[in-house]
Amino acid sequence: MVGAGLRIFKTKPFARFAGRESISDGDLCNAADHAAAGRIDADLGGGVIKQRVARNGQGKSGGYRTIILLRSGGHAFFVYGFAKSDRDNIKVDELKAFRKLARELFALDEAGLAAALRNQTLMEIERGN
Repeated sequence: MVGAGLRIFKTKPFARFAGRESISDGDLCNAADHAAAGRIDADLGGGVIKQRVARNGQGKSGGYRTIILLRSGGHAFFVYGFAKSDRDNIKVDELKAFRKLARELFALDEAGLAAALRNQTLMEIERGN
């Protein structure tokens, strides 16, 4: 589901990272929409996607890498981000942890999502922000 039908969330640690690096919710929506449309930078399996996000005023190649847990049918969760200049890639044990987290988040029903939003474990990104 691309566009308004895709629900996009970010974890509290990812929100701190995005705030520090001045990554806008609009940039995150664009990255999630591109991934949902099949324009994926790297499919790491198990619903774990690595997607590039440009630095403010620069291109994607030297920008940020984000880890998105993407569920076909309508949910994207931004869970990790890093600057390309800080590290090349994620480690094997991190990938395993992201795949496990993907299974847990994908299993949430509406009540579970609502609880995560209430306790601010997750924050939903509103389009147009």
